[in-house]
Amino acid sequence: QVQFVESGGGLVQPGGSLRLSCAVSRSIFSFDAMAWYRQAPGTQRELVAAITTGGSTNYVDSVKGRFTISRDNAKNRLYLQMNNLKAEDTAVYYCNAKSIIVSSWGQGTQVTVSA
Repeated sequence: QVQFVESGGGLVQPGGSLRLSCAVSRSIFSFDAMAWYRQAPGTQRELVAAITTGGSTNYVDSVKGRFTISRDNAKNRLYLQMNNLKAEDTAVYYCNAKSIIVSSWGQGTQVTVSA
């Protein structure tokens, strides 16, 4: 039984920034890799960024150079720094293990990029 609770979303203008946070109910050492996903209306959930326990990261091409994933082991938190936001980034953002725990999907946090 693990919970992922996302926060930090909101309404932001194009070009703006947000930092998303994910509180994990147990040690993030439990997972080989953590990830952020997003889902826009009418689309499938998409892997956005992932980070391993060793600090290696990967990103979907559309966010490379704009988003940065990080983790704070002491606080059991996962972060996604989102810069230069675009309308195409509008979605509900979720965190989870990269090896997805289906029963642990949270509500996500809504990111809306609009003028």
